[in-house]
Amino acid sequence: MKPILMIPCRASGFTLVEMAIVLMIVGLLLGGMLVPLSAQMEQRNISDTRKTLDEIQQALIGYALINGSLPHPARATLVTGVDANAGLVDNTLTTGVVPWATLGTSETDAWGRRFTYSVTNSFTTPFTLNTNGTLNVKSAASGGSTVATNIPAVIVSHGKNGLGAYTPDGQQILPVPVATTDEGENTNANNTFVSHDFGPTFDDLVVWISPNILFNRMVAAGKLP
Repeated sequence: MKPILMIPCRASGFTLVEMAIVLMIVGLLLGGMLVPLSAQMEQRNISDTRKTLDEIQQALIGYALINGSLPHPARATLVTGVDANAGLVDNTLTTGVVPWATLGTSETDAWGRRFTYSVTNSFTTPFTLNTNGTLNVKSAASGGSTVATNIPAVIVSHGKNGLGAYTPDGQQILPVPVATTDEGENTNANNTFVSHDFGPTFDDLVVWISPNILFNRMVAAGKLP
């Protein structure tokens, strides 16, 4: 009888080197997928916030059509505990947050922060075609060009970083940007605001009530002159 030759069999499966290569490839693939997914989510937040800003604009104009004036802002901070007046206009203010409860709009942007709202005081009482706004929008805090002037009201979302914005519990997100920076101009409660494309130090979304659009809507509704 001839002897049976035993041929050694190679064990199936991955070697440590092969496994390391596979894990590296999987990691690269996952890393490549996560960046676009994060960017898509951020773009969605921006898009949703822009939509909410548009809704606030229309709600403010609708308020003016009914009342003959724009609303005062709501208080940004809580007085004690749960604020029963949260989201309602405060007639002592010209800068605060959007009075979402009065207008029936969203309280916060897509990042969960309240919208800053500033209004020219002369537009918070019945106004005429000769009433001038005192707010302005520029392309930069320093040396920027004028984007819009004599504006009745401005609404700001403080973007992803949220610096200077207020949360639903009435707390301001710190640090508040330096007043002379582009984002600082949107938090310092003066008459000038900044709006331009996003950059490393600017992610605010800014809209305003155009006096021409407001007046035209009021005239068309028979509220003016």
